[in-house]
Amino acid sequence: MPRVVVGLSGGVDSSVAAYLLKKEGYDVTAVFMINWHDKTGTLEGDCPWKDDLVFAQLVARKLKIPFHSIDLSKEYKKRVVDYMFREYEKGRTPNPDVLCNREIKFDEFLKATAQFNPDFVATGHYCRKETIEKSGKRIYRLLAGKDPNKEQSYFLCQVYQEQLSKVLFPVGDLEKAVVRKIAHDQQLPTAKKKDSQGICFIGKVDLPTFLQQKLEPKQGDVIEIPKRFSGYLNYDLKNTDLLKVSQPFEYQPEDGIVIGKHRGAHFFTIGQRKGMNIGGKKEPLFVIATDTLRNIVYTGAGHTHPGLYRKGLFIQKKDIHWIRDDLKMNPGEEKKLLVRIRYRQPLQKATLVMKNDGMHIIFERMQRGITPGQFAAWYDGEELLGSGCIT
Repeated sequence: MPRVVVGLSGGVDSSVAAYLLKKEGYDVTAVFMINWHDKTGTLEGDCPWKDDLVFAQLVARKLKIPFHSIDLSKEYKKRVVDYMFREYEKGRTPNPDVLCNREIKFDEFLKATAQFNPDFVATGHYCRKETIEKSGKRIYRLLAGKDPNKEQSYFLCQVYQEQLSKVLFPVGDLEKAVVRKIAHDQQLPTAKKKDSQGICFIGKVDLPTFLQQKLEPKQGDVIEIPKRFSGYLNYDLKNTDLLKVSQPFEYQPEDGIVIGKHRGAHFFTIGQRKGMNIGGKKEPLFVIATDTLRNIVYTGAGHTHPGLYRKGLFIQKKDIHWIRDDLKMNPGEEKKLLVRIRYRQPLQKATLVMKNDGMHIIFERMQRGITPGQFAAWYDGEELLGSGCIT
């Protein structure tokens, strides 16, 4: 009987994953991760992991499977939270959920659960794994989940073949409604529990308050860039200069007018609307760029402001990650693939161009809110091939 450790999170998805595995005949052990203790910045009444721990214990008791908890908070702080602080300080916007999967769930958790001698580790992610043979070698494909509204392969865009070889995704072929029904029919304690929100394992947070643990508030100018800013006139959508179309605009203070003050450019991200507290505008203001060196936040008015849109992006060579090493692109190669730059974004048609120093991704259509520090993930149909951190 194969042994499997289920990362029981206290949510309905991992609960049903544990139930399905037991039903299929696996020897199932539930393990709950404690990754965060500090409440600084968490919204009032929101201490997710303690509530989740209780739910996980109740589910394990209901399913009559062994239950354990492991504390990975030191590793989580070092490998996820400290990284977040460093990125925000540089004016970049990291994705903690992608980091959590890469650094914790599919690395530290696998190491920590080795004590239970599992054949596999399972999670409640809505994605699928397929095994193929190529040139006598076993290769694992990471595929999109069947439910388009819950598809979560993007969050696993940084995993490796070795990690995939050890992981099972029991709910990847199911729709969320079916998972809920299974939980209800089996009277699992999590059947009606809402999905978790906010930063992975931390919960809902007031981000500026959370970041102020390490990043000091610092007053600076909010500058509005007009829609008819002359710099846009030199931007040709048909321009074949990859470097030009892959980079964001670099604004100067004299390009716009000062319309207010902020408490730190590192607290803002591209596309952000809330938090500037500047009124009197006919159209909503959005952040279109930040300059953490000069502590300036550049904004544009309206959903159609040109500063919100870009044709392409660039990923440095050191930041390119391939799940399928056998499909890795070499300098000089081009491929037409599908790309997304954030969770839940519909896949976008794009051309990937590999150069010696990195990868240019040029989209068929202009993309809103391309953000440094986030991950771009590229797909061939439903298979996720690789990803990289946007420069």
